Amino acid sequence: MSEGELPARPDTPCVAVCSTTFDEVCRGCGRTVVEVAHWVAMSAEQKELVWRRILAQGYPRRNK
Repeated sequence: MSEGELPARPDTPCVAVCSTTFDEVCRGCGRTVVEVAHWVAMSAEQKELVWRRILAQGYPRRNK
């Protein structure tokens, strides 16, 4: 990957384990309610910032 090129990622971090019961962060993917709601309208660069944050926080989480 060259400088300025974004890494290949899935279309969405969603893992179909959606829960924001106790706060504004999904327990499955780690995105905020606002990020989930605006995901399709976000630029690739905006999505990459979210991806980097959630991966650093140990998301996305899947039930095993």
